[in-house]
Amino acid sequence: MLRLPILTSLFAFTMSLAPSLVTAASDQVTTYELDNGMDVVVIEDHRVPAVVHMVWYRAGSADETRGTSGIAHFLEHLMFKGTETLDPGEFSKTVAANGGSDNAFTSYDYTGYFQRVASDRLPLMMQMEADRMVNLRLTEADILTEREVIIEERNQRVENDPGSLFREQRMAALYLNHPYGTPIIGWRHEMVDLGLDDALAYFERFYAPNNAILIVAGDVQPEDVLKLAKEHYGPIPANPELEARHRPEEPPQIVERRLMFSDPRVAQPYVLRSYLAPERDSGAQEKAAALTLLAEVLGGGQTSVLNRKLQFETQKSIYTSAFYSGVSLDDTTFGLIIVPAKGVSLEEGEAALDAAVAEFLEEGIDPDQLERIKFQLKAQDIYARDDANRLARRYGVALTSGLTVEDVQAWPDILQAVTAEDILAAAHEVFDRKKAVTGYLMGEDKQEVSQ
Repeated sequence: MLRLPILTSLFAFTMSLAPSLVTAASDQVTTYELDNGMDVVVIEDHRVPAVVHMVWYRAGSADETRGTSGIAHFLEHLMFKGTETLDPGEFSKTVAANGGSDNAFTSYDYTGYFQRVASDRLPLMMQMEADRMVNLRLTEADILTEREVIIEERNQRVENDPGSLFREQRMAALYLNHPYGTPIIGWRHEMVDLGLDDALAYFERFYAPNNAILIVAGDVQPEDVLKLAKEHYGPIPANPELEARHRPEEPPQIVERRLMFSDPRVAQPYVLRSYLAPERDSGAQEKAAALTLLAEVLGGGQTSVLNRKLQFETQKSIYTSAFYSGVSLDDTTFGLIIVPAKGVSLEEGEAALDAAVAEFLEEGIDPDQLERIKFQLKAQDIYARDDANRLARRYGVALTSGLTVEDVQAWPDILQAVTAEDILAAAHEVFDRKKAVTGYLMGEDKQEVSQ
C-alpha cells in the first residue's frame, strides 16, 4: 500500500529535475569528411573505456535491382566470408578474441556493420572493416552455402509466422510501385536464384567510401578517430559512377485496399490498418513530430485514447496500439491495430476502432496527457545517451535516411514544440482511407468475421 505514494513522490521529484537535465544533456558529436567522400561521425562518451565502431552504407533492400530481392541482406551475410587477408569467419573470430562482439543489419534504406570493443582495439576494427570494403573475395561455394542460410532464415522468420506473412502482403498492397513493398529478406522465388554476379554487382555499386558513413561512439578523441580513418579508409578510392538515390515513386492512391488473411496457426485474430504517411524530412521535421506524438496519444500505453475507449470503456478489445516510424528515406507508414475481445468479431472490432478515432478527432487532445507524453519523450532522450550503441544507431539510421546531424539534435526540441492543433491537423491529413490497407488476420476462413 505504500508503493503508490512513494512512486508518486519520486515522479514529482524527477519532474522537477527534468528541465535542468534536458538542458544539460547534449551529444558531443564531431563530423568530418575524408577526401574520398566518406563521412565520419564521432560521438564522445568517456564514462566507459569501450567503443562502438560502425560502418553504414546508404544502400538497403529498396535500392536493389528489381528481380533480385533479398540481395542486400544476402550480401550482408557474405561480407563475413573471406578477403585477401582474412579467411572465412576470421573477422568475427578476431573480434571475439579481442573481447568484443560484432554483427550486421539490413533495412530498406541502409546496411550496417558494427563492432563493440575496448577503445584500444579500434585500430584493428578499422583495419579489418576497411579491408572487406574493398577486398571481399567470394566463391560459388560461398554463394551456395550462404544462400541456404538466408532461405532457412526466411523459413523461420516469415514462412513459420502468419503475422510476418500477413505483414508482407499488407506492405505489398500498400506500396503500389515503391520498393518498400518488397520484403527486406526477399521474395522466396527470387532468393533461390540469387547468384555470385548479383552479389558482386550490388557490392561494387554501393560498397564504396563515398556511399558510407563511419560512426565511432565511446571513449575516443575525435582527432584520433580522424587520424585512424585517414589511415585505413582514406586510401580506398571513391566510386565515381555512384548515382543519386532515385527510386520509383508511388502513383496517386485513389482506392482503399482490404486484405483477409487466413491461417490455421493464428491463435489471436486482429485488425490492422496501415496508412501511407510522410517521413521525417531534413529541415522540415515538424509534421513527422506531430505524427510521432499522434501515435503516442492514440496508442502509446495504458492511458492512451484507444486503450481507454476500447479496452476499458466499451470493452471491445483486449489490446490496441498505434505506431509510426518517421525515419525513412521515402514515405513511411502509420498504423492502427485492434485485437477484439472475446465474442467481438473482426468487423465489430474495426467499427469500434473507427468510432474511437472519429470521437478522438471530434473531442480533441487532453492537454494533461500530451504533457505527460512529452515528459516521457524527454526522459527517453536522456536515457538513450547512456548507451553508446543506441546513440550511434540513432545517428546512423538518420544519416542514411536523408537527415543530418543537425536534424537529429534538433528533434527533441521539435517534439516538445508540437501543439494539439498540429497533431489533429496531421491526423486529418494521414487518415485517408484511399491511402490505406485494412487487413484481417484470422485463424480459419471468415470464422472471426460476423456473418
